[in-house]
This record gives sequence, structure tokens and C-alpha cells, in this order.
Amino acid sequence: MVSIPNLQEDVLFLKQKYVYRIPALIYLKHSNTLLAFAEERDDEVDEHSKKLVLRRGAYDTTAMCVEWGDLEILETAQLDGQRSMNPSPVYDEVTHTLFLFFITILGKVSEQHQIKTQTNLARLCHITSTDEGQTWSPITDLTESVIGTEYGKWATFAVGPGHCLQLNDEAQSLVIPSYTYYIHNPNTRAVPYAFSIISSDLGETWNLGKLITQKSALECQMVEVNKEGETQLYCNARSMEGARVEAISQTYGRDFQEVRQADRLVEQPFGCHGSVIGFSVDGTDTWMLFSHPTDPSKRRDLGLYFNKNPLEPEQWEEPIIINPGPCAYSDLQYLGPGPDGSPTFCCLFECGTISEYECIKFLLFTLEQVFPSPY
Repeated sequence: MVSIPNLQEDVLFLKQKYVYRIPALIYLKHSNTLLAFAEERDDEVDEHSKKLVLRRGAYDTTAMCVEWGDLEILETAQLDGQRSMNPSPVYDEVTHTLFLFFITILGKVSEQHQIKTQTNLARLCHITSTDEGQTWSPITDLTESVIGTEYGKWATFAVGPGHCLQLNDEAQSLVIPSYTYYIHNPNTRAVPYAFSIISSDLGETWNLGKLITQKSALECQMVEVNKEGETQLYCNARSMEGARVEAISQTYGRDFQEVRQADRLVEQPFGCHGSVIGFSVDGTDTWMLFSHPTDPSKRRDLGLYFNKNPLEPEQWEEPIIINPGPCAYSDLQYLGPGPDGSPTFCCLFECGTISEYECIKFLLFTLEQVFPSPY
């Protein structure tokens, strides 16, 4: 059971005939709609992923609860002979277009096989919706147009997973956090680096940002941070060095100038995906929440970290455990202020009693419920 006061707790995807992994969550605020995505798999193994699935939630802002619809299979999010992975949604507020990015990989070829053989078999794809996910376009394979000649320099790559973002720059850029295993030398193991895929024309075309090569890092999420009138893009990435990697960009994700280890955000020995979301209580400076397993030795005890000054890594508060026991990947969304004024959030996360992959759970809560003193 969740160990904090909360507004709502639901199991959205339960391990039965299939296993569900890799949660992704997006909130469409103009219609108070939540879309929860996941991978449907034959079992827990990455290579046995099959399809992407969706559940739709209607958020009642007065009652502060969500009513969930049935599971839907995203039939168009597939390439023949390939498995679909890493759902990564982003919504364009200008054209009212929802983009669902993901990767596909040939058959049951593993990520480790691609890295070992330096043979990239991943494809960059998306489907789109103009009716908030009621219907979806056919799949678009963006691999050649976006990655181009860089493809052969990558042993493999992935997007997200989890929510992506639209910036408040002049172009209202769309940003897809990503990572790749870069081949420096065919005789040495490829090295993972985070980066972003960016559109400056509302999703018509997409371009690669520069790799964050100062530190090796994997799955990442990003937040636009406003501090005293200045805007920067913050990246929070998985690491295998005992703590998360943070990076700061002044160029809307095209490159990252400041890269560091966030020692207060612990990682397990091989790391784990985590989620980060920004928000403002007064319309000025950005505050931030980060969700991640808190046990330094295993994927256990999902916690929330809070930072009122996210450009300062030493300012992360001690985590509050929101789900004790086995846990893994998570995705956060900010729903705005509740009736009492407290910022309201939701988290979609993998958890269980024996294994972290027994279900994907949804949790709705306010900042005051989790961090009453700092708030």
C-alpha cells in the first residue's frame, strides 16, 4: 500500500495474461484528460515486448479524482516484424496535436546484443492524434530523416521513456529526451550519452541536439526551469555511477553546458529510470519533484524528492517514500493547484509485493500531503 496520505490510488495495468511495463503519463489540461501508456509484454523480459497500450482518465478538478476507461491497444504503433517500446508522449498546444514517440526493434534482438555487436536495429517512430488520443494516425518512421548518417555511429538508442515537453521559447519547441550508445571506436564498448530530439516548427521536422558527452548517462527526462526571469532546460538522467546525472542547457536542448553528478539523488548499481516534473506556485521560479527508487542497492521504496531551487543539486530534500517495497520506472505529471491551493500531482509507476513488475499503479496527491513542512 502507498504510505502517504493521497487523493486516489488505482492499479491501471495488472500482470495477468500479459505483463505491463514502462509507464508514461501525460495530462491534457484544456480537457482535464490523463493518458496513461505502457508496453504490453509476454513476460518481464525487454525482448518480449509486443505492443503499446493506453488507458484514458477523466480528471474531476472539483472532486479531485480520476475516472479511468478501459485498456486500448494502439494498433497503429507498430512496424511489421518489430516490437514497440518506450512510449514518450508530448502535446503541442498550438496545433492541438498529440505526438506519441517510441522506438521499434527488430524481432527479439536485445539491447545488449546491439551494443556488443555495434549493430543498431532500433527505429525512431511516432504516431499522432488530433482528438486527444481517441484516434491515431498511421505510424511514421523518422529514422532516416532525423538521425541520418549518425545512425551508423550508434550501437542503439531510445527515447524517453515517459512524458516529453513543449518549451516556452519563441518557436514553442517540442523536446524529446533521448539517449544513445555511441561508438567511439569499433574495438571498444559503446558509451551511453543523453541528448534531445527537437522540433522548432511544431512537429513538422525534427533535429538532433548534441550528445551530453561529459558524463555517460541513459534514460532521461527534462524540465524547463525559470529562475529570476531566466529560462534554462534541465536534464535528469539515469547513471550507473551511484547517483543521477544532471545537465543544464541555455540553448533549449541543442547542447548542454553544465553537467554534474547529483549526489543526493541515489542510483542503484545499474541505475533505474526516474521522472522529473517542474511547477510554479506563484507563476515565477520553477520548483521540481523527482520520483525514483530510494534504496541504493536495489529497486525498492519509491520516493519523491523535492527541490525549490533545482539548478542547485545540493538543494534536493531528503526523499519521502510514497510506495514501500519493490518498484521501478515511474512518470510524473503536474495537474495545477487544487481547491486548497496546494499543487496537485499524479505518478504512474511500476511496483509489486514480491516483484517490481506485478502492476503499474496510479497515485494522485498534493504537495502538501507529501511535503507539509517545506510547502
